[in-house]
Amino acid sequence: MSKKRVLSGIQPTSDSFHLGNYLGAVKQWVELQEGHDAFYCIVDLHALTVETDPALLRKRTLMSAAQLLALGISPEKSTLFVQSQVPQHNQLGWIMECMTGFGEASRMTQFKDKSSKSGADAARVGLFTYPMLMAADILLYQSHLVPVGEDQRQHIELTRDIAGRFNTRYGQTFQIPEGFILKQGAKIYDIQDPTSKMSKSSGSGSGLIDILDAPEVNLKKFKSAVTDAGREVKFDTIEKPGISNLLTIHSALSGKSISDLEYEFDGKGYGDFKASVAEVVVEYFRPIRAHALELLEDEAHLLAILHQGSEKARSVAQATLESTYKNLGVVL
Repeated sequence: MSKKRVLSGIQPTSDSFHLGNYLGAVKQWVELQEGHDAFYCIVDLHALTVETDPALLRKRTLMSAAQLLALGISPEKSTLFVQSQVPQHNQLGWIMECMTGFGEASRMTQFKDKSSKSGADAARVGLFTYPMLMAADILLYQSHLVPVGEDQRQHIELTRDIAGRFNTRYGQTFQIPEGFILKQGAKIYDIQDPTSKMSKSSGSGSGLIDILDAPEVNLKKFKSAVTDAGREVKFDTIEKPGISNLLTIHSALSGKSISDLEYEFDGKGYGDFKASVAEVVVEYFRPIRAHALELLEDEAHLLAILHQGSEKARSVAQATLESTYKNLGVVL
């Protein structure tokens, strides 16, 4: 039986992935490449929906690639590529736009949320059509599973609707994908505001743990991590959101169960516990950080890996695009 194909992407919008990116998505990508035909994409075209510094976009695209490789995405087991190096994404993206109703697109909550910050008049058209390009990303590779967070569920449903509509009107063309909603157990919160998801958009960044930050920077952040009333190290998301978040982080990286950690730190207080979490995180990412920085030092090698992945992606994408055009009546 052939392997099911997996497709997922990540935007190159920062210099470093943070702990939430890793535990919420990339760690599960690494697991999924075992036993699946995995395609992982750095979606640089999606990053153009906001004001872009060209030098920064290039730098961050390469940094994203280096981190994915250092975190365990294997070029032998997965196809790792850059979206803009596969022009079929744009070509199928236009078809997806022509298959989508304006009302459908208007109901996408992410556009409403993001455009409300600056006002709809100031929002880029690309932000509005983003879900249709995302549909093209997915359907080009005849993907069975799409690992995404809960916030992308609506976009997966739109992709399924567009694919089904196309297949009904023009003949079987696309695999109808299923959203593989990533496990919520490793949802990581800001260590300064444990009621908010860890995010680059958080105010000061003092609650954000960046993978590429120097070890001493992250040690300092954990020392000042917000805790809760009392001294008991206990998992209780209502009464102890700070400690619960730190327990989740420790458990996810150390492999120890939360109940074992509660027992280990029974009566020891918050200081000892925070020091232990800090050590686990810093030592876990120390070799990963070193590997990523090493990859960035040899840009030619890094680009060769990406070009090889993009070449494979183009061959798969071209077959889907030709089938789409043929079924639409476009002269080939």
